[in-house]
Amino acid sequence: MGVREILLYPDETLSRNDNAELDTADPTVDQVLQDLADTLDASPGVALAAPQIGHAVRAIIVDVTKDRKPERREGHGRVLMLNPIITQTSDAYPVREGCLSVPEYTGNVTRYRQAVVKGYVPGSGIRALHCEGFEALAFQHEVDHLNGALFLDQAKSARRNLFRRAQ
Repeated sequence: MGVREILLYPDETLSRNDNAELDTADPTVDQVLQDLADTLDASPGVALAAPQIGHAVRAIIVDVTKDRKPERREGHGRVLMLNPIITQTSDAYPVREGCLSVPEYTGNVTRYRQAVVKGYVPGSGIRALHCEGFEALAFQHEVDHLNGALFLDQAKSARRNLFRRAQ
């Protein structure tokens, strides 16, 4: 398939919390992962979840090395992960975040500076990645997508916590 259209809020696919776990032996896994990689490469973002491109399955890609700010590029490089879960977090902090599916806005949310994400990494098996900083934020954001949540759902007050992006 290749590059797929990124679904935009309020598309109801983005609010599904029943995205299916992927069986690593499923023959469609390779295509889902290729679609994620191709679409991320064609986008300005650093991470993407399968539901954002119309696949109702639990798969993500995170690559903070794409970020335009050098200080945010530290991490594990390009990670494709199936069935990820956040198993630990620490050091909550407020941060302004955006989303490829909500391109006109950013919002203030609470994230964690450290996170451990566990899932199946093709070619490596089940892995637990210890992430910090911007990479930890990216993993938290993408796992939220798999659970049907957008950063808009976390912003406590639209009036004080959502901001229109500069055009």
